[in-house]
Amino acid sequence: MKKIILGTLIGAASLMAANWAPCAACHGANAEKPALGKSQVIKGWAADKTIAALNGYKDGSYGGAMKGLMKGQVAKLSDADIADLAAQISKF
Repeated sequence: MKKIILGTLIGAASLMAANWAPCAACHGANAEKPALGKSQVIKGWAADKTIAALNGYKDGSYGGAMKGLMKGQVAKLSDADIADLAAQISKF
């Protein structure tokens, strides 16, 4: 049973873009959870809203309770990574 579940999880993860995995840990597999119970649910956000938020976290101009944590998460993302994540979130 454990092998089946693990195989299913690995298969599902391989279908998602690689850079969503760290986000899913807090936001949920489909962006359906408030991260650590403190953020907005981002599922279905428009791509431009997500891009603005992620760039704001990156430059320190956006965020509330999770600002410090998110700044560290987005620091390594390129503009292309941010656009990819925004597109994924808009489709959840």
